[in-house]
Amino acid sequence: MEIPFEHHQAAHCETGVLSNLLSHHGLKISEAMVFGIGSGLFFGYFPFIRLNSLPLSAFRIATGGIMKRVTKRLGVKLKWEKFRNPETAMAALDRKLEEQVPVGCRTGAYWLSYFPRRYRFHFNMHNLVVYGKNDNDYIISDPVFADPVQCPSEDLQKARFARGPMPPKGRMYYVEHVPEKPDFEKAVRKGIKEVCITMLKAPVPFIGIKGMRYLAKKMEKWPQTLGEQKATLYLGQVVRMQEEIGTGGAGFRFIYGAFLQEAADITGNKKLSNLSLQMTEIGDRWRDFAVIGSRICKQRASETENYPQMADILRDCAQREQNLLKELAETV
Repeated sequence: MEIPFEHHQAAHCETGVLSNLLSHHGLKISEAMVFGIGSGLFFGYFPFIRLNSLPLSAFRIATGGIMKRVTKRLGVKLKWEKFRNPETAMAALDRKLEEQVPVGCRTGAYWLSYFPRRYRFHFNMHNLVVYGKNDNDYIISDPVFADPVQCPSEDLQKARFARGPMPPKGRMYYVEHVPEKPDFEKAVRKGIKEVCITMLKAPVPFIGIKGMRYLAKKMEKWPQTLGEQKATLYLGQVVRMQEEIGTGGAGFRFIYGAFLQEAADITGNKKLSNLSLQMTEIGDRWRDFAVIGSRICKQRASETENYPQMADILRDCAQREQNLLKELAETV
């Protein structure tokens, strides 16, 4: 049994899954547009929250927030279900597949056996679409893979009921209603305004533009306050969250630049095209930050590549994003 479902690879699981699911139901929408309407762009440095025993830095809003905002702003009805019993959860999944409905699932990535072992880590918020079953194997559109994959039933069940922080608890979701003519222009403007408010006017020092400057201040002193070994771990965590955790590179700045380009066409506001280019240039600056950080972590840095230099790049990114977001807020 296999539902005709068009798989598209994406940079990020939540935006990729929603783009693919909505497109299947006739609402063609790119991953970048999902990210932008969902107000996904973000920055936060949370030294009091630990991921793998290291401080958490975030380049997108909390998991699930993008889906919630996109469906609300476009008038899409997405049905969510969660379960206590694994067998009940798998039976519910099978029923939807028999109804020819592709199903989004939240999973623990570590237990998905189609992931190369070196890429597995305990992350319980990974999204994928199940759209068929071949004997004991489920057919899956996992947006971070180039092609569809298959996963044994036992492994998918483990992934749906993975333990640890933010357990998925068998959560699954599927589209129940898509409007014929959603108001994209209104949704785009709402998405942009919320990002501007969050990034420019956060009331706490570790979020948005303030958060970047807060991290820069902490980072330039890490070797002295933490010691070289621990400073390297802290730095590696920031770079990993920026470049590897489904961001499409540069902490989602490239994706947001693509969104602004599409938004210019939808709204007819050509100023957004120029801001799209500026956002991509900011992404390049974030990429400089990651390259130097990687060299430091691998002990291949030159004499001028050090923590103070990285802090300066971070402050530069903060100033550029502040200028851009102020202009963006006035534009929409």
